[in-house]
Amino acid sequence: MDEVAKAVEECARSAKRAAPSLAAASPEAIDAALNAMADKLVEHADVVLEANQADIAKAREDGMSAGLLDRLTITPERLTGMADQLRLLAGAPHQERSVDVSTLDGGLRLVERRRPVGVIGANYEARPNVTVDVASQLVKSRNGGVLRTGSAALGSAQRLRESVIAPALAEAGIDPDVVQLVPRAEREAASALVRFPELVPLVILRGSGDSTRALATEAAVHGVRTLAHADGGGVLYVDEAADTDKVRDLVFNSLDRLGVCNRLNLLLIHEAAHDRVWPGISGALAERGVTPSLAPHEHAIGYEWALDSDREATVTVAKVTGLPEAAEIANERTSGLAAGIATESSEAADAFFDAYTGTGVFWNAPTRLLDGFKLLAVPETGINLDKVPGPRGPVTYTDLYVRQYAVLPG
Repeated sequence: MDEVAKAVEECARSAKRAAPSLAAASPEAIDAALNAMADKLVEHADVVLEANQADIAKAREDGMSAGLLDRLTITPERLTGMADQLRLLAGAPHQERSVDVSTLDGGLRLVERRRPVGVIGANYEARPNVTVDVASQLVKSRNGGVLRTGSAALGSAQRLRESVIAPALAEAGIDPDVVQLVPRAEREAASALVRFPELVPLVILRGSGDSTRALATEAAVHGVRTLAHADGGGVLYVDEAADTDKVRDLVFNSLDRLGVCNRLNLLLIHEAAHDRVWPGISGALAERGVTPSLAPHEHAIGYEWALDSDREATVTVAKVTGLPEAAEIANERTSGLAAGIATESSEAADAFFDAYTGTGVFWNAPTRLLDGFKLLAVPETGINLDKVPGPRGPVTYTDLYVRQYAVLPG
């Protein structure tokens, strides 16, 4: 076995050995660990920010784009926000571990028990905050974890595990080995993470579409299940009955960050409203420093600009004949992450909600809201776009369990 795969396997075995410590922990111990993470994040802010600055300096030397640099950066304000989210998660209710379902013949009781998966893997790129987001979700759901991040964020992630996550778990009486971070920067570590079904049966995948889909395919070959967040890109349809000022604000508020999956990517404008709303839209784009890609387009209409290091400050703009065409484009030519409608017509909003099949749908609200913390007041492990039963949309600690049916005497 090569050295990278061996390092991943060692992390997986350590997490599995420690997992019973977390599975048996009381709710009070788990919440104490999360609160301690928040405290230590603030207490060790200087060393965390120092490690992050080193990652940023190296990434700049390597030519990382502005949008990806934004993802990589932990500012003092973002660090405070991370701590606040940890405290909110600590205060969130724990999942019911046993739920009565029905009474069977003979007076027997049917109970649904919700058990931890055991150990869950996570692969993500240059976003060090995800290290804390995912680790905290796993702890809250009583699952061990093997985290693997890209080389750009590895220094920040290591400091977060060593100075924040591990000591907080230890203080709460939980084996700190339950959350592991793969210490190798090679890309091969991601492939190795999806090869150990007996150790890590489920892996959360976050990153660019092609690489994530390739990992999901490899995982399936090895019998590892995945929750994949492969693609993004928010859509806004401007209806004929849209309010001009609201449209301008929606466009502006959807572009506060360009390197995130839920920012405005595709703007579809009813041809009858175009001339009326375009001055406000173009002004909002100019204020954000974003260039409209206008017809005739030399790219797929749903192309995800957030992943394009050369032209990430771009939004595709297209005229449509009406709501049916807009919904068809959003459904068939984009990732299906999120779409919104700008309109003052409740009938048009209802029709758009019925027509759009993606994960999140919005009326006079930005797709930037499709986020675990913004929607559900807890961090997320990612946004799942699968069109199958199971967790879809922002995946949080409440989704990370497996069902067990138990039949008991009445």
